[in-house]
Amino acid sequence: YVMRKKQFARIEKSFSLSSGIFLEDAVEFIHDSLLSLGTVNKLVLKTELLAEEIIVQLMQHAPENAVLRVRVRRFPGGDAKVLLSMPGEEFDPFSEGSPDIGLMEEGTSDTEEVIRSILLRSYGEDFKYRHKNHVNHVRILAGQAERSMLTSTLTALALGLLFGMLSKLVFPEMLTDSLCTYLLSPVKTMFMNGLKIVIAPVVFFSIVTCFSQFNSLSELGRLGAKVMGMYLLTTVIAVFLGIGITVLIQPGEWGFALSGAAESAAVSLDSAAEPSVLQMIVNIVPSNFLQPFVESETLQLIFLAVLCGIAVGMIGEYSRMLKELFDAFYSLFLTITSVIIRFMPAAVFCSVALLVIELGGSSLLSVLSAAFTMIFAIFCMLCIYGLFVLAFARLNPLIFFRKAREGMLTSFTLSSSSAAMPANMRVCTEKLGISPKICNFSIPLGATINMDGTCISLCVMGIFLARAYGVAISPSAMLSISLTIILLSLGAPGVPGANLICLGVVLSALNVPQEAIGLVIAINPLLSMFNTMSNTTGDVMTALVVARSENLVDLETYHSPG
Repeated sequence: YVMRKKQFARIEKSFSLSSGIFLEDAVEFIHDSLLSLGTVNKLVLKTELLAEEIIVQLMQHAPENAVLRVRVRRFPGGDAKVLLSMPGEEFDPFSEGSPDIGLMEEGTSDTEEVIRSILLRSYGEDFKYRHKNHVNHVRILAGQAERSMLTSTLTALALGLLFGMLSKLVFPEMLTDSLCTYLLSPVKTMFMNGLKIVIAPVVFFSIVTCFSQFNSLSELGRLGAKVMGMYLLTTVIAVFLGIGITVLIQPGEWGFALSGAAESAAVSLDSAAEPSVLQMIVNIVPSNFLQPFVESETLQLIFLAVLCGIAVGMIGEYSRMLKELFDAFYSLFLTITSVIIRFMPAAVFCSVALLVIELGGSSLLSVLSAAFTMIFAIFCMLCIYGLFVLAFARLNPLIFFRKAREGMLTSFTLSSSSAAMPANMRVCTEKLGISPKICNFSIPLGATINMDGTCISLCVMGIFLARAYGVAISPSAMLSISLTIILLSLGAPGVPGANLICLGVVLSALNVPQEAIGLVIAINPLLSMFNTMSNTTGDVMTALVVARSENLVDLETYHSPG
């Protein structure tokens, strides 16, 4: 049966397992329903991919003649949701599945389960599973709200610029001061305080969750080692490229943002004794567990997270219980972060208006110079990807970029690595000739842990904001942020605005006031689009290089004009 309630934008239908074409009918219904609710085609494809995967698992654990209930609904301004429910025994969607839909052309069912787990985990908060009263329930978000958030934030950016110029040039000074004191500054401060609440727990639980999966990755043997090695290599290159270009160009002015409390903080920082590199390494290990959380000690926090993540994967029978506990805390703080990020358009409006009113046009140009520096560094990283294709895969990089263009544009417009996965996987198999044995593993894994563009952004913006607040960066501090960014890239939280949380961690490592994030929050949506494009292009490049080393590239497809 089909039920439509237009006032709630809900579409519902049930499918009997005894029917002839069960899976195809269910997926087709989801496809048509999402389109009818205004979901863009690329996000529909992403949701279909995940829905098909999980429906197969629901079928496996359902009794004979069970009924699958599918509901697709969307509230105004929110995500389209696909809700699946089917009677059956409880199962773990991250570790179980059918070899019949094996994502590998060859290999064991254990290997297929590892890849399936990586694929599902790469969707982050877009996928939820629970079992209640002998019924399995699944919720899948189509991610439409992220696009709406991007549009709203860019609109707020333009309106903030206009409002700031009007306040500075047209409004009476008394009115402008009142607006800054009683409206713009309080809204910006509350948003920044909200981000500070979640920085430590989100980073801690995201890294724990990431490292607790590494024992599963070891089951992939040589293939897993090659992919992880390539991701680590490109991450290190991205970090040093971002630092090198920023130090060379030196965007912005020295100390242009200093005022009031920030200036006094900078003076105290300058007068403090700078620890040596050896002392910094020794201080990575905290004297107690709570100290890094209370005192915002960045490297100590990351050290504890890595230690806990590795330990969780080593303790045997209790491992699953602890993983579920850490996953639950991770989901909790990601949800809190998502709620806070919903107010980003208002924060962007207030932030850019204050930037224009208080700091003037020259400071705005300084912020834009940092943005252009980051974009230039992203372009240089893309060139390095081309060199990798030429040197390691021994293939024409111009053909690579021409055929990867669809995935790059999709990643840029959606500003989400997971949302762009279907397009990038199709590019790998249909245009570059890469075997599904490689790309069905490396692309989802890359969407989770490979963040080259984010690394570049954190390097550029971290050093720029240190200059803006008059904080000199010593060799030990440079080493500190390098290690911090490399480890952050492995466990970066998968929610919109996550790079702001990571930037807060980097600023703590540099002893820069976290209020400095307010200077770049206005341009963050634009930078995220470039970051995502670089991240996913690195995923595709890695898939090509690893596949070429395994002789799993169809050269005829790669060199074809299509």
